[in-house]
Amino acid sequence: MVRSTRILAAIALLGTTFGLTAAPADAAPATATATQSGTVCPTGWGSLPETRTAATSHPVRNVRAGRHTCWDRLVVDVPGVKAGGLGYSVRYVDRLHQDGSGRVIPVSGGAVLEVRVTAPAYDPATGGPAYPGRAGDPLPGVGLAGYRTFRDARFAGSFEGDTQIGLGVRARLPFRVLTLDGHVVVDVAHTW
Repeated sequence: MVRSTRILAAIALLGTTFGLTAAPADAAPATATATQSGTVCPTGWGSLPETRTAATSHPVRNVRAGRHTCWDRLVVDVPGVKAGGLGYSVRYVDRLHQDGSGRVIPVSGGAVLEVRVTAPAYDPATGGPAYPGRAGDPLPGVGLAGYRTFRDARFAGSFEGDTQIGLGVRARLPFRVLTLDGHVVVDVAHTW
């Protein structure tokens, strides 16, 4: 019995080493895939809306983007707010409609992800802009050349304390939303 246990362990180890493990027919699907370079990417994300309720009077100060091996990332900076104090709504939409006016903001790409952060893009004390975005224009300072997933990023405006952004992506791909101190992070995977 001990010998057969050792043989099974050795077979499992070899199978794992060479990627030859078998899973039962009713096993859950894998939660990661490998890229051409061999990097393992998470695939357990989905494309359904994600929402977190919280509001702050701290304004949005910056929006930036970054490229990663497995995903493209959009970060909305709201300095001075703990992660638990940041709310958001992120979802795929057919068209981006500006809050308040209902005006359609054209966003390029195979799919449009509406990113809404429950923080104003203006200083509540003065009413002056805290973020330099103009409704309908590309996000200031966000260049997307060379991105695998992102195609376009448009500022839709800030209305009643919410800041709205349209993110054009290559296709309706899985995404995740993270809140960190002072940041709402949206990652959109390169593949399913």
